[in-house]
Amino acid sequence: MSDAVNTVWEAIDRNRDAVVELTREMVRIPSVNPKFQVDPELNREPEVQDLVQSHLEASGFSTERWDVFPDRPNVIGDWSGSEEKSLILCGHIDVVPVGDSSTWTREPFGGEVDDGKIWGRGAVDMKSGVAACMVAARAIREAGIELEGRLSIHSVVDEEAGGFGAIDAVKRGKLAKRAIIAEPSWGDVVAAEGGLTWVRVTIFGKQAHAGWRFNSLWPQPHVENRIEPGVNAIELANRFLNALRDFEASRCRDHWHPLVPAGLATINPGVIRGGAGMGEDGNPAIMTNAAIISDVVTIDLDYKFMPDEKFEDVKAEFEAFVANFAAMDPWMRENPPKILWDLFDLNFPPMNTPMDHPLTDSLLKRAGEVQKKQPVAKGFEAVTDAAHYAGAGVDAVIYGASGDGFHGDDECVHIDSLVEATKVIAAAIIDNCGTK
Repeated sequence: MSDAVNTVWEAIDRNRDAVVELTREMVRIPSVNPKFQVDPELNREPEVQDLVQSHLEASGFSTERWDVFPDRPNVIGDWSGSEEKSLILCGHIDVVPVGDSSTWTREPFGGEVDDGKIWGRGAVDMKSGVAACMVAARAIREAGIELEGRLSIHSVVDEEAGGFGAIDAVKRGKLAKRAIIAEPSWGDVVAAEGGLTWVRVTIFGKQAHAGWRFNSLWPQPHVENRIEPGVNAIELANRFLNALRDFEASRCRDHWHPLVPAGLATINPGVIRGGAGMGEDGNPAIMTNAAIISDVVTIDLDYKFMPDEKFEDVKAEFEAFVANFAAMDPWMRENPPKILWDLFDLNFPPMNTPMDHPLTDSLLKRAGEVQKKQPVAKGFEAVTDAAHYAGAGVDAVIYGASGDGFHGDDECVHIDSLVEATKVIAAAIIDNCGTK
């Protein structure tokens, strides 16, 4: 095994430009996720996947390609082998928009090499990761090493908008025992990430004319035939948000995991809409007339939970909180808030791969042998496609190069780190798939 790894490392060192040039080729093909920006000149995911597929087939992979959404294909390459030692290498090829290009000091899709870095949108997030996986595999093949376990490379779309490319691959049964997600990790080994779901809470009031708001605020015992007061859903929502802040704080205090920051279990109110009447889309139909006492408020929450929590327990805990909150108010006891889970089908299961897992051990060991920066084991604050594989029972770990500017200006990947990551991934393939 050690001889095989050293042979592959020597091959990667001799041709360290291979992963650089492949990354540059991919960056030069704009593949902005069309859910964020529609422009045929920028929405060129099929062309990136053409490049990926040609490289995979040149390395002896059998390939499969299908559209997840119209003209937005996944590409998967396979080397056959045993399932017991099977391994997936995964990366996404969609990128976020450039934003204001005048604030960039480099051409956003130029793939320029300068100052030891490759510059451009997608350079670090994460076309370089996809390139590292393909170059690592090709180095193994060119070294004449035959793997025992099946190796798959998944090049997927739509990670930036919820991971629906990876979700579709998982639904089609494209699984393995283990997976490396080659997202940028700055050379660290990320074995845990919290779960995430979007949830909508709808709070109901009672519509009325704002001119008679005093009926809701001050008793009118001297008035005969008093108009029935309204119930302002916006004011109920304000009380709910205050209570939610305390509930969030209690979750952050009571739930912890050794690999992720304290207080990660946050509940972010990201979108709120208040108004009158329920629209067909589940939101208030009228949001421009302040003369109406609001009877509908929707609050969309970005709800995080810890790597070792089960979604069923998280769901039950939140539903109990909402029920107890409503029970304190006579109106809401009779008209309780409605909870909609997995809003827009967005749901990231948690990932909690053990620190003594062979895949984690392999990546830590090989990164320690290769990298200038010694790796540490840690958790991830956000979410990646690793969640979707982990949710399907695949033991997943995130590992990749370092860089800067992702989702911002002047995105870049550090070339030395990229070459190191390619070598570490190649060694992890051999360690986990074994050789014949």
